[in-house]
Amino acid sequence: MPYTIDRLLTGASFDEADARTRAALQARGFGVLTEIDVKATMKKKLDRDMPGYRILGACNPGMAWEAIGMEPRVGAMLPCNVILREVDGGVEVSAIDPVASMSAIDNPGLHAVAGQVRDLLAEAVAAI
Repeated sequence: MPYTIDRLLTGASFDEADARTRAALQARGFGVLTEIDVKATMKKKLDRDMPGYRILGACNPGMAWEAIGMEPRVGAMLPCNVILREVDGGVEVSAIDPVASMSAIDNPGLHAVAGQVRDLLAEAVAAI
């Protein structure tokens, strides 16, 4: 089962892809709660170079509220991570598929919420 929703942006700089991703997420009710610059972290911690790689922790507060109400420990699996990474030919954007990540939890109501979140993330990725 695929666990990400992906799109390759050709002809976009890393920073442009980041801005477009944030705008598409915001238009669908997501905010970015966390940001990890993996490239900078690997350089600082390991003195290793790598292409641009950033993890955005995206959250739709209404959906998170619903999910936490059904499964209080589901916060261990939140927020929904979206990665941007430099690849040959452009910048790849990959969002977690919440249906795949929530499949470990036996709760049909939560799976329905995860499906709604997946649809919103898929719309965001397509709109970038």
